[in-house]
Amino acid sequence: MEKKQAFGSCESCEFYDYDEYTDSYVCTVNIDQDDIERLRYGKSACPYYRFYDEYKSVHKQI
Repeated sequence: MEKKQAFGSCESCEFYDYDEYTDSYVCTVNIDQDDIERLRYGKSACPYYRFYDEYKSVHKQI
């Protein structure tokens, strides 16, 4: 799945990673065809979206 609709944008999702083989950013969640179709046509938000905070561990130390 290349892009998905979510509560935030794909760029801020924990599962949106750079793939060196394809030289692009892709969603790394393994989802089924039904979920892809729902997301493509905007019938639901992505159930796998998680906000990626690279400073999460730093917040816990404070």
